Amino acid sequence: MKTLARNFMTSAACRVAGILSFLLLAGTACAQKPTVKTDAGPIKVETLAKGLVHPWGMAFLPDGRMLVTERTGNLRILNKNNELSAPLQGVPEVFDKGQGGLLDVALDPNFRQNNLVYLSFAEPGDNNTASTAVGRGKLEGDMIKDFEVIFSQKPKVEGPNHFGGRIVFTPEGHLLLTLGERFKFDPAQNLSNHLGTIVRVNPDGSVPKDNPFVGKENAEDEIWSYGHRNIESAAIDPNTNLLWVAEMGPMGGDELNQPAAGRNYGWPVVSWGDNYDGSNIPNPPTHPEFADAVIHWTPTISPSGMIFYNGNMFPAWQNSTLIGGLTSTGIVRVQINGEQAKEVERLPLATRVRDVEQAPDGSVYVLTDERNGKVLRLVPVK
Repeated sequence: MKTLARNFMTSAACRVAGILSFLLLAGTACAQKPTVKTDAGPIKVETLAKGLVHPWGMAFLPDGRMLVTERTGNLRILNKNNELSAPLQGVPEVFDKGQGGLLDVALDPNFRQNNLVYLSFAEPGDNNTASTAVGRGKLEGDMIKDFEVIFSQKPKVEGPNHFGGRIVFTPEGHLLLTLGERFKFDPAQNLSNHLGTIVRVNPDGSVPKDNPFVGKENAEDEIWSYGHRNIESAAIDPNTNLLWVAEMGPMGGDELNQPAAGRNYGWPVVSWGDNYDGSNIPNPPTHPEFADAVIHWTPTISPSGMIFYNGNMFPAWQNSTLIGGLTSTGIVRVQINGEQAKEVERLPLATRVRDVEQAPDGSVYVLTDERNGKVLRLVPVK
């Protein structure tokens, strides 16, 4: 009965998600706002590039150009004249179905010395299975050379949903990768697999000796925290060096968490949301053994992409995190103070926001999640 119920929820969820996506895209396609009122004053929304197919991640190069991924499997460069390159060669084959595909992009902390670029992606397996993987290669001209996978989520399973995929480097140089539970529910509570976890590895994929489950029986050494559902937002607070993530809930209950080593965040045993069939999930306070969210959102914002803003262009946004919202069609600004957080503002962009990045000049870049995806730039109105 449990399997049948979850199969029903999976089917229902996909139908609901499809309908919502259609309605959102139909309703916002002609509603892009040229200016938006914010606590920082009016801001101008500039369209720098368009024609990207579901862009997912971006990273600025030291010379001011920007790498942009498309979920369909392309990696492009946006130059300083806002022109998009042809797809770069050397990118891995991806599982381009549903939420799967080419996901995040990040530069090695020592990029100026080694030119290494990291890509997360849905890695295809046998018999229509897939899992999230991350690899690296050298950026040379119009190609990624000698790309190699340094970590691959186990096991590979069927299904097109919940790949996670955000890459974050810690100040110590470790790589953190967020991994969805692939819409499989219970494995997120089982340390013998990587589903529904955040993993922590060295830049070459080896395991840090101080990871919380190293040497533990029936536990994967790479796991940092577990009991997660699907995390597509992650960033390090530069004031505290703490990791923060925004996590997608089911029907309601999106969460902002500050993941700590070895902690269990409760999915699917507890949630601030309910199952897609309407059945109740116990709230986190009923199980104090699990770590609870710092903030939870109902209705959902569907968080994707996240930065801690520290630029000078928008002084009012300093010490805040900017979180992209897919269903909330904008940016959610959360003020962070140590381990405390409070939502203070929403920037209504009237488009599905997949990723957010701070440019070298302090402006904010945004990727829109659509078949004709755009690169937007937020600047103050002069």
